[in-house]
Amino acid sequence: MKHVSFFALLLLVSVLTLNAQQTVICISTEETDLIFKTAPSGRLYQSYFGKRLMHETDIQSLPYYIARPASDDSVVPRGWEVYPGSGAEDFFEPAFAVRHNDGNLTSILYYRSHQVNEIEPGVVQTVIRLADDSYPLEVTLYYVSFVRENVIKSWTEIRHHEKKPVVLSQYASSMLYFESAAYFLREYSGDWAREAQRSDQELKFGKKIIDTKLGSRAAMHAYPFFQLGLGQEVEEDRGRVLAGTIGWTGNFRFTFEVDNVGNLRVISGINPYASDYELQPAEVFRTPEFIYTLSEEGVGKASRDLHRWAVNHQLKDGKGDRLTLLNNWEATGCDFDEAMLAGLMREAKELGVDMFLLDDGWFGNKYPRVDDHAGLGDWEAMRSKLPNGIPGLIASAKEAGVKFGIWIEPEMVNPGSELFEKHPEWAITLPNRDTYYYRNQLVLDLSNPQVQDHVFGVVDRLLTENPEISYFKWDCNSPITNVYSPYLKEKQNHLYIHHIRGIYNVLQRVESKYPHVAMMMCSGGGARCDYEGLKYYSEFWPSDNTDPVDRLYIQWNFSQFFPIKSMAAHVTSWNPSASIKFRTDVAMMCKFGFDISLKEMTPDE
Repeated sequence: MKHVSFFALLLLVSVLTLNAQQTVICISTEETDLIFKTAPSGRLYQSYFGKRLMHETDIQSLPYYIARPASDDSVVPRGWEVYPGSGAEDFFEPAFAVRHNDGNLTSILYYRSHQVNEIEPGVVQTVIRLADDSYPLEVTLYYVSFVRENVIKSWTEIRHHEKKPVVLSQYASSMLYFESAAYFLREYSGDWAREAQRSDQELKFGKKIIDTKLGSRAAMHAYPFFQLGLGQEVEEDRGRVLAGTIGWTGNFRFTFEVDNVGNLRVISGINPYASDYELQPAEVFRTPEFIYTLSEEGVGKASRDLHRWAVNHQLKDGKGDRLTLLNNWEATGCDFDEAMLAGLMREAKELGVDMFLLDDGWFGNKYPRVDDHAGLGDWEAMRSKLPNGIPGLIASAKEAGVKFGIWIEPEMVNPGSELFEKHPEWAITLPNRDTYYYRNQLVLDLSNPQVQDHVFGVVDRLLTENPEISYFKWDCNSPITNVYSPYLKEKQNHLYIHHIRGIYNVLQRVESKYPHVAMMMCSGGGARCDYEGLKYYSEFWPSDNTDPVDRLYIQWNFSQFFPIKSMAAHVTSWNPSASIKFRTDVAMMCKFGFDISLKEMTPDE
């Protein structure tokens, strides 16, 4: 009954305020209210974001604007507009910027309507429609509140009916405002083997930007999440904290701007770097989801709310069990044969895990994969190593009494491959300059539908021929270099966006045809770690660094945003001075596995 009355209150607020000639929109959880109000002009403003308000009179008494001093020492109302466009009277960073058919760079959005729907018990969606009064352009704001988990996610859809394309140069997923005595930002950065390193700073006047321009393997240096202390530094169990993350596997940007009177705006979305988007008439541009929670009890409470939300609503098979495994990489690298792998499968059974995972080095015949210089793109078992192919390995796994999983990197290609010989135009590479190879490979152009078919076909062919494959470790070891799409030609400004949309198209096809196959999201370590990806992957790999001391910090920092069942951790030979028990204890804090050979261990171990 508590939930029913809560939903009824949302509808009641809308009815009462409409009758009073002012629209009030409440996006609420059991603990917080995010409240918007229309001004007499018809524009929509953020009026409040904080603890849940208990009375209708509290909501009605909120102003629709924040009074700011003008240059002549008077006080003028300048609102916290929910989705401000560029070129109007707001002097700070906009959420939205467009060039219309006539060259005009200004858009002002007015409230048109909104709708509140309960899409499932405890999940309420609010849809707000805004429109420009001088151009046929519409912006629709979506907010989904997860009432019990105290989490909100929001995204935006943009469309127009002008005669020709318009050009979007900014297209935020969300804008939020805060008024506080001080702001303290906790961000996470790093590199290979030192992922998600924490740092804190106080925000003063001006902008702080967290972004990435890597395209693929996008979170190698900057991570798509943050924590913001309001009024005091970020602490574990006390203080007001906003925790936010973006569901986008490509270039993202968070902008934190403190204005001239000390108010803060937080803008999240796709990084528009090199990505002015030509939006066709009637085409819909949808932004990624920004996911956030406001805690009054520090980051501990925020992380627990995000974990509950992810397990209940976002993570693939969030409430299901996970397969423990033995990976062969640390034991063999690319140097193995069938007999060696069969022995490791028996070790997997002896260790008591569910599955054996075959890592890199199993494919390529004309260009055999003996190291990372060749073979990517040619996903056929190497006959010299594996004369009985994948079916022979599955038979050995059955005999050992374990399931079988396999490593793939289907978005990439080595120049030494039959695929590159046949389709050099499928790789992202410049037509008129020397090619730069990151880790001896190139990124396939997922903006191209033919390439999407190829990448899906890698998975589809393996599972069609070997339906007993239980698991994929899906890697992505290179950012986008040589930034040019042979497919897009003159529309290079669409590459970063359409490439990621192409990845999602492939993942949706895999999920639709093979919903029960588990997959790990890996990217040279933890350079892919976002909640849009985790709709399709049951877990991600936080780091290639498995030294248990380093891993304590890496796993703890990722756990601020992700439940431990979504984070894979293996016992390995990194830091052999640490006891096998300590290494095992650290790996068991997350989704557990081994990447070690029993032959390297002492009898006591």
